[in-house]
Amino acid sequence: MALSTASVYPESTAAAFEIAARLGYDGVEVMVWTDPVSQDVEALRRLSDFHGLPILAVHAPCLLITQRVWSTDPWVKLQRARAAAERLGASTVVVHPPFRWQRAYAREFVRGVWRMAGETDVRFAVENMYPWRYRDREMLAYAPDWDPTNDDYRHFTIDLSHTATSRSDTLAMVERMGDRLGHVHLADGHGSNKDEHLVPGRGSQPCAELLGLLAARGFDGHVVVEVNTRRAMSSAEREADLAEALAFTRLHLAAPSPADPAHSVQLVRPAAPPSGGGPETSRSAASPVDAPESGPSADAPGADAVAAPSSDREPSGDRAEAGPEAGSETDPEAGPGERAGHRLDKGSTEGPGTAPDEGRDADEERHPDEGRDAGDRRDAVDGPRDHGPRGRRAPRLPGRRAGRARRGGKR
Repeated sequence: MALSTASVYPESTAAAFEIAARLGYDGVEVMVWTDPVSQDVEALRRLSDFHGLPILAVHAPCLLITQRVWSTDPWVKLQRARAAAERLGASTVVVHPPFRWQRAYAREFVRGVWRMAGETDVRFAVENMYPWRYRDREMLAYAPDWDPTNDDYRHFTIDLSHTATSRSDTLAMVERMGDRLGHVHLADGHGSNKDEHLVPGRGSQPCAELLGLLAARGFDGHVVVEVNTRRAMSSAEREADLAEALAFTRLHLAAPSPADPAHSVQLVRPAAPPSGGGPETSRSAASPVDAPESGPSADAPGADAVAAPSSDREPSGDRAEAGPEAGSETDPEAGPGERAGHRLDKGSTEGPGTAPDEGRDADEERHPDEGRDAGDRRDAVDGPRDHGPRGRRAPRLPGRRAGRARRGGKR
């Protein structure tokens, strides 16, 4: 059982490792987003070694907020995520389907993922998403499809907040995934238009039933808690939520329940690669390179007013959110954000938004450190300042430093 670093937003990646170790999680899934530490493989390795927590998965930077992280080319993002996973010993790379306006990337996505999967032992697990909705309007923002079971992939990720938002039958989707289900994002939701990422057990999703089914079938993938704690009033409240999520997961994975006959999971073998493509073993075969990852913000007055760009190129201007997916589409699977006058839970289907979900206006963009004093920012970037286990000092990590001398002046 692992903790997604998106689950602690607005706290830092370094804080996620510290919290996961203190609460007793078995490992970590790293959401690659705008936090410099999440992008730095050596810094992540130091955190993993210092806290004694393995990095089990890497979430590729697929959110709107991460459109410029590790390149604007979506194939380069996947290549770098794979390289990071290999260096860190992670078994899985989580990836979202392309945005609809990433036309060339979307056309080659199924074949390209098969090809990359054939070049490594790391699993590329494609995650289920959802339609974006605004009032009674619906926009299909992902291509080839927000439901990856409508296409042929070697491995899948099931996200229970996303099944709630898409109003899908979760257990039926798991049945369609069969033994190609390789990764689980455990969260909950009530089926609203917002991607809620509630603590499991607080919504309407069959979280306990799914965990029982996984235990009964001997699931060998990872179950990752990916919840939204942005509304926590204190660090203690955040940790209480994450401890509750861990206890829920352990309880229901440890005691498998008989499968519901109406939703028994039928094991199927992975299908052959799609026609004209498929896994290629040659590491010299280059993945297709095309459109940058980006898209329109769904904060517009209505989803019907959101028009996709007419080309594969990145639209001008940033409409990024401030955080990863577990508080937004947490694709910080899009990043957390708040609009003037009200807050959004882990993203809204009004726009991609996990770590952490999208939907902020440009004038609301800010660095996650905004609002903290210099000392707090230093702690968030450099990691905990205590001496950690066995009296060792916490590792120094990359990032912006507060209190640097002004250019041409003294401190």
